[in-house]
This record gives sequence, C-alpha cells and structure tokens, in this order.
Amino acid sequence: MPDSSRSTTAPSVVVSASIAFDYIMNFPGSFRDHILPDKVHVLSVSFLYDSLRRLRGGIGGNIAYNLALLGEPSHLVGGGGSDFHEYRSFLGSIGVDTSLVLDVPDQLTGASFMTTDLDGNQIAGFFPGASMAAETISVWKAAAAARLGVVGATTLEAMRRHASEIAGAGCPLVYDPSQQVVAISAGDLNAGIDAASVLVGNDYEYAMIEQKTGHNVEALVDKVQLVAVTFGAHGSELHWSGERFSIPAVPAEPMSDPTGGGDAYRAGLLKGVLLGLDWRVTGRLAALAATYAVETHGTQEHFYTAEEFVARFDRSFPEFAGAASTKQFSEPAADDVAIPLETPNAKLTV
Repeated sequence: MPDSSRSTTAPSVVVSASIAFDYIMNFPGSFRDHILPDKVHVLSVSFLYDSLRRLRGGIGGNIAYNLALLGEPSHLVGGGGSDFHEYRSFLGSIGVDTSLVLDVPDQLTGASFMTTDLDGNQIAGFFPGASMAAETISVWKAAAAARLGVVGATTLEAMRRHASEIAGAGCPLVYDPSQQVVAISAGDLNAGIDAASVLVGNDYEYAMIEQKTGHNVEALVDKVQLVAVTFGAHGSELHWSGERFSIPAVPAEPMSDPTGGGDAYRAGLLKGVLLGLDWRVTGRLAALAATYAVETHGTQEHFYTAEEFVARFDRSFPEFAGAASTKQFSEPAADDVAIPLETPNAKLTV
C-alpha cells in the first residue's frame, strides 16, 4: 500500500472521473467464436465466466491510486454511494483527498461490469449510480490551487462543468473522454478539446473523435499542446510542438488483465509532466506504470515501491537508465518545477 506519510502538501492534481466498483469477469474463450456477423441484428449471446471479482475501481479512483504509488497526492472529485465508506477510508489512507467526493446515501456507488476474453478483447457496461451527483460539485477552488486538472469519463454533465471550471481557473486541463467518447456530442468534444492542454486516448477513441468532429490526430496536434495516443501492447505516441515521440510498451510479466492499464498510463504521464521530464522519459514512465497495472487482476491490486519502480525503469529502458530517481517517486513533484503547459483561452459553456 502507498505510504500516506509521504506528504502533507496540498494535492497538485485534481481528478474528475468515475468512481466505481469493478465487477471483473474472465471468459475462457474468444468472443469472435460466439458472435455471428450476419446475425448481429438479432444478437443473443451468453458467456460462462470462470472468475468474478468485485474490486475498487472507476477511472478517477484508478488514476488517484496510481498517482499515490508514484508519490503524488491528488484531489478526487465525484460521488460515492451508501457502500462507499470503506473505499473512501482506503483512499484517505494513501493520501488521496476525498473532500470533493459527495456522499449520496440513497444510491449505490457506480459499477463497471467488464468481461475479458482470452484474446484480450473486452465487453463492458457502466452504471453511474452516485456519480450522477458529480455535476453538482464545483472544482473551481481546487483547480485554482492545482497544477493539473483531469477530466475523465463520468457523467456528461459533470465532464462539461468540470472541464469548464478547470480551464477557467487557469489550470492546464488534461482532457480524457475515453469510454464516454461514444456518448458525448460533437459540440462537447470540440469544447473540451479547445480548452485542453493535454488530450489522451487510445487509437480507437481517436477514430471516434475523428468520426464525430472531423479532426484526425494530425489536426488535433495543431489544436492541443500535448496529444497522447495509446496502442495497448504496441506502445504509445506523444505529439508535442511538431515532434512525435514513439514510446515502446514494457512487456508484462505476465499479462493478467488489461483493465486499468490506461488509467495507470495517465497517472505516469501526469507525474512526468509535473516533474518536467523529457517527453521520451515521461512516456516511458507512463508505459511502465501501465504494465504494473495489467500484471494483476484488478485495477488497484498492484503495488511497487519507488525503489522497485526506478530499478525496473532502468532495466526496461537501459538507454535512459538514471533518468529517473527514487526521490522523484517517493514524494510530490516540487512546485517550483516549471511544467511546459499553458491554458488555452478557450471559453466553455456550462
């Protein structure tokens, strides 16, 4: 478990995204063997799972957990239901500020239902539950005191409001629509992109963004300072100031469950930005953080010390050995380190 005694400083990252319990199921076969392309209009399938676990999760909770592993406290924003007490206590024990997680006693905490087959494909569903209350929470004050603000997938209303408030408070916005890219309108996508300093997503999500807005990755690079594109086991790309940095993935030892790898990647990316590191180093920190997550079954079940993280970084990327130090991951990034991000002047409508 991360050491909550590392820091008593105010969180440098505000994270607004879903808070949920994950119901993770494994299907010991391949979805493709059970879905007939010419019958999708009358689809009726059933899968027999060989495992089921209920674990702490949600995009916001996962990012906050991984930031804590990396020595960085965060301010989590969202709603927790009548079953959230133990989850809240756990987050507090690792140094996550949950004062902006609203208690919603007449609702259950959100729930994600994820089924993974032997090919690593996933079918997922989400019940927002208490997350519906997130739109009533103002993040303006927290964002004004933070160095980075993240808006990830949660209710569309909360995403719209919190992106507006983070950017309006002068805090660089990390915009990550992820699973909500299917439901979010083109207008809201464009507004979030225009206000963002950083845009993060996987290659499928960028294809959906292009379908809805007409902006492919090349066009987005001209609109957003830092664009991160992930490709799962094939690594990722960072686009910055006309340059493209190709980031290799770190092989899993072994691969257990891909769920949560993207959230861990984002935490590593945020930490590298806060440390002001070279983009090639920042991308590799993110890649390693992601690999730790996919090596365990569950999104918050992995753990490492700062010493273990740095030692594995040096082994995984010998050409960058020594670029990261144990001290950097055992305490928050110093406030006097300049981060290379500015806040666009875009105005969002709440």
